[in-house]
Amino acid sequence: MSDATTLPPALQMATRLLTDPPEHPDVSRGYLDLLGEQPEGEKNTGPIQALWASRLGSLFYDNAQLLMRKLATAWQVPTERLNLPVGGVALDVGCGPGNVTAALGRAVGPAGLALGVDISEPMLSRAVAAEAGPNVGFLRADAQRLPLRDESVDGVVSVAMLQLIPEPATAIAEMVRVLRSGRRIAVMVPTAVPAARVPGFVPNLGAHLFDDDELADTFEDLGLVSVRTKGIGSVQWVRARKP
Repeated sequence: MSDATTLPPALQMATRLLTDPPEHPDVSRGYLDLLGEQPEGEKNTGPIQALWASRLGSLFYDNAQLLMRKLATAWQVPTERLNLPVGGVALDVGCGPGNVTAALGRAVGPAGLALGVDISEPMLSRAVAAEAGPNVGFLRADAQRLPLRDESVDGVVSVAMLQLIPEPATAIAEMVRVLRSGRRIAVMVPTAVPAARVPGFVPNLGAHLFDDDELADTFEDLGLVSVRTKGIGSVQWVRARKP
């Protein structure tokens, strides 16, 4: 355990944004662990979630994601469309291996802060080893209960995460809650191929496949404006602004 004065610079900045900063922060693995040991009933369960939470799953996902980002434009994070201010705070929800978080760190510059949030300990360990820096830090937290104060960040990104959690709409509402007025959010999710819309055709492995208008409708229901949708193959980017 540590106190706030001994934390790495990025995590020191992060503690100032937390709703309930811990008195003795646990950064023993390089990330700020705000969950500790979870009771079995509070874990995100399902075969796919269990795979990504494992060491083998995090290694597979890391390598597969890096390859896809090189080959597929659908996976390119639109940091320029977020209009992130230099010196601002950017949030990557479901950060996985942390490469998106690092890109956000470059966008906000050395005086800014990029935070990656994930629930998987193996994923976060890989992110810390590869991408942590003076303005890039990682938190272990639940996307459905983000630990940040209202309107505390200047941009939010989430890449291929929402389909893996029990309550995607709750996570989206949390992202909107922590986003400052006038700032932007960009989310990428897989969309359902025609066969997946046939009941029983695809087994329930704990993943949610989004209909074409589902995410955009959720954004609008939460009061976001300038909602834009871009589908590429079986994935979809949706971005919007908080008024």
